[in-house]
Amino acid sequence: MAFSGKFEVEAQENYDAFMKIIGIPEEKIEKGRDFKHVSEVVQNGNDFVWSNIYPGYTLTNKFTVGQEADMETMGGKKFKTTVKLEGGKLIVDFPKYHHTAEISGGKLVEISEAGGVRFVRTSKKIA
Repeated sequence: MAFSGKFEVEAQENYDAFMKIIGIPEEKIEKGRDFKHVSEVVQNGNDFVWSNIYPGYTLTNKFTVGQEADMETMGGKKFKTTVKLEGGKLIVDFPKYHHTAEISGGKLVEISEAGGVRFVRTSKKIA
């Protein structure tokens, strides 16, 4: 269950449909579609610092599994949530979608679901 590392997107499924359903503006969808999104994760036990590097900005969320944390969405909305760890998967409910992340075959696999749309992002470890 070692999440620590730097991961670069290598595949995405249902990107456009998912981004539209959660209300991301079209210009941000366009910018992000082919961008090699990078996630940098630092894990120390149950404490995490999770940074997502997007075109033009970096979003960092800090949380401890099982404790309420202040988080921010990729759209910039702040909210409170409790991240859970079940079966090796991190599980978090964002305001508009349900998200899981796991390490599978050495890759970071993230699945987000909203309004019947399932967005899958697979990233390879680069550091």
